[in-house]
Amino acid sequence: MNIDHIRTFLEIAATGNFNRAAERLSVTQSTVSARIRALESRLDRPLFVRGRSGVELTVAGRRFQRYALSVVRTWEQARQEIALPVGFRGAFGLGAQVSLWEHLILRWIPWMRAHAADVALRLEADYSHSLMRQLADGLIDIGVMYMPRNAPGLVTEELLEERLVAVSTRPGVRRLDWRDYVFVDWGDDFRAAHSEAFPDMAATAVSVGLGAMGLQFILANGGSGYFPLRVVRPLLAEKRLYRIPRAPTFRRPAYMVYSETPTDDRLLALAIAGLRHVVSVEAEE
Repeated sequence: MNIDHIRTFLEIAATGNFNRAAERLSVTQSTVSARIRALESRLDRPLFVRGRSGVELTVAGRRFQRYALSVVRTWEQARQEIALPVGFRGAFGLGAQVSLWEHLILRWIPWMRAHAADVALRLEADYSHSLMRQLADGLIDIGVMYMPRNAPGLVTEELLEERLVAVSTRPGVRRLDWRDYVFVDWGDDFRAAHSEAFPDMAATAVSVGLGAMGLQFILANGGSGYFPLRVVRPLLAEKRLYRIPRAPTFRRPAYMVYSETPTDDRLLALAIAGLRHVVSVEAEE
């Protein structure tokens, strides 16, 4: 059975759409359709039916999904074990949302090296949907992200809670001024809460989809915006940024996602302990 066919099946199951699955897999829609036809022929069962909003798994498809996840993970784990560097007893993969990388994962890496020096680390920085796919494929063991989706065989736990605070490069600002405001898109929950807090917000001249980009922009050009408190704390201490006291703060939880049947229970527990340790240390700073 072709591993690419199984990956394609899982991508369609996750997205509910052949075209979207094709985009994520970087193949044509006809390739996706051909792979599913081949898979259904081998299994002698239809795996999808068309619904109002896309495609849905059949009863056979739902039964096959659990085994498909196991097959892909086993394949990736075998491939990685074979390629394991000399002198290492195992490997561990972690992927994290781009904006969590610098302040969380860069601290986690030396902690893991100190506590598991004979484990090779594989690290990825990406966005939630890609991290979820890598988890399903067995490419990483833990994904740290803001917007996980429920998926069979995966456990989701809240790791930390970000506080998004309004800051300005100008001292003494009491409320947000839309003329120099940079809107950073922190995701669906933030957009909804932001719209509720500022129903009369004027259109902003600059909107960005990456927090680091927005922060660099206002530091270079002046302005205001919402950013995680843990990120701007040193800039507040240096008086390069200033809190806007009358602006509301917003909650943004981050989660860790991992397999409920890991290859190495002890190594997974160690990695999770390291993440929680880094979060606790940062909270005390």
